Amino acid sequence: MGGLLSELGKRLAERWVTLLVLPGALYLVVAAAGHTLGHARPFDITRLTGQLTTTAKEPVAQTVGGQAIILAAVLAGAAAVGLLVQAIGSTVERVLLAANWYAWPGPFRDLARRRIARRQRRWETATAHLEARLGQDARVRALGGRADPAARWMARHRRDRIAVEYPERPTWAGDRIHAVALRLNRDHCLDLAVVWPSLWLVLPDSTRSEITTSRRETGRAASLIAWGLLYLPVTVWWWPAGLISISLFAMGQVRFRSTIDDYALLLEAAVRVHCGALLQYLGLHPAQPPAAADAQAPPSPLTPDAGEALMRLLRSESPPGGSGR
Repeated sequence: MGGLLSELGKRLAERWVTLLVLPGALYLVVAAAGHTLGHARPFDITRLTGQLTTTAKEPVAQTVGGQAIILAAVLAGAAAVGLLVQAIGSTVERVLLAANWYAWPGPFRDLARRRIARRQRRWETATAHLEARLGQDARVRALGGRADPAARWMARHRRDRIAVEYPERPTWAGDRIHAVALRLNRDHCLDLAVVWPSLWLVLPDSTRSEITTSRRETGRAASLIAWGLLYLPVTVWWWPAGLISISLFAMGQVRFRSTIDDYALLLEAAVRVHCGALLQYLGLHPAQPPAAADAQAPPSPLTPDAGEALMRLLRSESPPGGSGR
């Protein structure tokens, strides 16, 4: 047990240093260097090294106690910056997913509603173009020809860049996750929010590990966007920080979109592949002919009727009259 706790503490310390202290220390270095250089001479290395030499000759920096205090202050400041970025990243993730946009404050809710309406119009136009292309390809095949798939793929790609299903969220990421719930409800009469906690308990360890890793990568992408936002105030006294901010923000956006797509694919695949096992575990599989003693019955098919039965079992109905008694 002592060895286990020691190893756990070592891993936590490594993660603390990697995720919080090192990026935070880099931010403090950039902010301090930018404050020293200013806008007029943003790349004057001679001025920067001269300031470092002057600071190193200060009496406080010459003593062991002073150096320890400086080191502790830098570590504490770096950790504080890292924690701030995590908080901003969590907020950024919630905004980009926009699961509860209808509960946002009035002006933001109105802005989200107008954005949804605009995205719906764009999606309808792109869908009409895709359907027209599919119709042309069908006519070509009916005449015995072979339709070029490039134009069809491009039309589908344009539509999916707006949303893979009819937009109901102000952001692409929010609609990508919501599309999973829409498809499962349409195909199998499943409510993802209701079935997911129970399904998670019966998923194989490998599947849960893949989903957890994908979810963690989504959080890291949101933190990258947060770093981009945090570097933005440094441009007040050092304009090159704006380039850092834009680069981090752009990379974070690309990574967040990619990781959200991977996460949505894993969610949908996990439900479709393993929900039959959940049906069997809960005793909801249909009657099957007796199998051989040494044979194992296959998982139940995930039909709409099975999905409705599963929802009736898992969903908790509201108490009559709104009373909790």
